Amino acid sequence: MSRVLVIGGHGKVALLLAPLLVARGDQVFAVIRNPDHADDVRAAGAEPVVSDIETLDVDALTDLVSGHDVVVWSAGAGGGSRERTYAVDRDAAIRSMDAAAEAGVNRYVMVSYFGAGPDHGVPEDNSFFAYADAKSAADAHLSATDLEWTILQPSALTLDPPTGRIDMHADESGSVSRADVAAVIAAALADASTVGRSIRFNSGDVTIGEAVTAN
Repeated sequence: MSRVLVIGGHGKVALLLAPLLVARGDQVFAVIRNPDHADDVRAAGAEPVVSDIETLDVDALTDLVSGHDVVVWSAGAGGGSRERTYAVDRDAAIRSMDAAAEAGVNRYVMVSYFGAGPDHGVPEDNSFFAYADAKSAADAHLSATDLEWTILQPSALTLDPPTGRIDMHADESGSVSRADVAAVIAAALADASTVGRSIRFNSGDVTIGEAVTAN
C-alpha cells in the first residue's frame, strides 16, 4: 500500500485516477485549492487536502508532501493568464519536485503533454506558448533530479470511455481519453520499469500494462 499525494486532485484525470489506486489498496490524498471540491474528491475515494500550491514555497511544500510515498503532479493553470501559467505549470511544479527531494519522497510522476520539450515548436506569439514553455521547463527540471521520476506525455485529452489501450510509437499527437491517462498513471506507479522514462502516447491498440513495460 502506498500513500499517494495527487496535486491537482479535482482535475478530471485525478478524479478518475483516485478510484483506480484506492481499488488496489493505496491511500490517496488529493490536493485541492477550493474547499467546495472536497465532496467530489471524497466520492472518488481520496482524502481532500486543501492548499493553494501556487502560493507555497519549498518549505511549505515539503511539509505538504512529507509522509507520502508518491507525488503525482496533475495540476495546471487551466489556460489562465500567461503569468499564472508560468506560476503554476513551471514554478510551483519545480518547487514541488524540490520539496519531494527534500522530504525524501522519491517517486514522482508528472503529467505533461505530447509535444513537451525544448523543441516544442510553438511560436512565442501563440497563446499556447506559455504552457508549452512552462511544461517543457518543468519536465527538464524533473529529469535532471535524482528522484524516481516518470514523465507522462498524453496527446489531446477527451472525455471518451476508457479503452485500456494506447500507442506509444506515434510521431504525431492524436487523442486519448482522460480515463486511459488515469490508467497509465496507475500502471506507471505499479511498474518500476517506468522510472527515468518519458512516455508519450495516443490512444491505440496495445494494452496499457503491456505498453508501459516496453522499453
